[in-house]
Amino acid sequence: MLPLSRMKSLLSPVLSRPTIMFVCRGYGVLSTFKNLNSAQTMNPMSKVSSFRCSTVQNHSQIRVLSSEASGSNSGSGSGEVHVIVGPMFAGKTTTLLKRIKSERSNGRSVAILKSDKDTRYGLDSIVTHDGDRLPCWPLANLSSFKQRCGPEAYSKLEVIGIDEAQFFEDLYDFCTEVADHDGKIVIVAGLDGDYLRRSFGSVLDVIPIADSVTKLTARCELCGERASFTLRKTEETRTELIAGAEVYMPVCRKHYVSGQVVKEAARSVLESQKVECSSIL
Repeated sequence: MLPLSRMKSLLSPVLSRPTIMFVCRGYGVLSTFKNLNSAQTMNPMSKVSSFRCSTVQNHSQIRVLSSEASGSNSGSGSGEVHVIVGPMFAGKTTTLLKRIKSERSNGRSVAILKSDKDTRYGLDSIVTHDGDRLPCWPLANLSSFKQRCGPEAYSKLEVIGIDEAQFFEDLYDFCTEVADHDGKIVIVAGLDGDYLRRSFGSVLDVIPIADSVTKLTARCELCGERASFTLRKTEETRTELIAGAEVYMPVCRKHYVSGQVVKEAARSVLESQKVECSSIL
C-alpha cells in the first residue's frame, strides 16, 4: 500500500484541474470537460438560449443551465414547426391568432402569411369566423416572402404564422428552410382534408418535420357531436372552392356518410330526370 504522502503527490495534478459539468434542468447531466476551452466551444444543447452560471469552487465548477427566452431565435437547428389542422369551423385561425398574439406579447417579432386566393374578409388581413382579425401578408407562394419582406426585416423575424396553408404548394420547402436553416418558429394552420376526406394541399407533408401537431374538431351541425369532417352542400366538384357556411358545414362521421349518400341519391334523381326530359324532347 502506498504511503499517504506518495498518494497525495500522484493525485495533486488531477485535483488541480478545474472540471466543468453542465447540468440542464429537465435534461440531466450533459457532459463533463477537463478544461475550460472545451466547455466554451461546444454547444451541448442548442435549445438553451441563455444560462446563469453558479460556481462551487471545490476542485470543480458546476454550471446549471436554465432555459430562458432570449429575444432571438436565429441559428441553424433552433427553429420549430407547429401544425394546426382540422375541418372547417374548428377554430384553426382562432388558435393561430392566439398563438401569434402570445408570441408577440412575449416580445417576439411576428408575421402572418396567407394565400392571396382567400379574399373572403379582405386581402391584407386574416379574420376568424367570429370577426377577430390581424394584418397579414397575402402571397401567391411562400418562396416570395423573403424578397417582399426584405433581408433586414426578415432577419429580425422570430415567428411566422401561415393561415389557410393548404393553398401553398411550396409549404414543405418553406417550412424546412425557415425552421432548419433560418432558426425561426413556424406555425401552420390549415385543412388536413378536402370535402372528400382526401389530403388537401401540402399540409400533411409538413407533419414529419413538425415539433407538434394539433388536430381540432368542430361541432356537427346536424347533431351537435364532435365533427372531424367538412361536408360540401353543393354539387360543385372542384377541390379548391373558397367559401363559408353557405357551401360547407362541419359534420360527424355518421352525418358525413349519410350526407354523401343523400347527395348521391339526389344526383341520381337529377340525372334520371335529365334523361327523361331529353327523351321527351
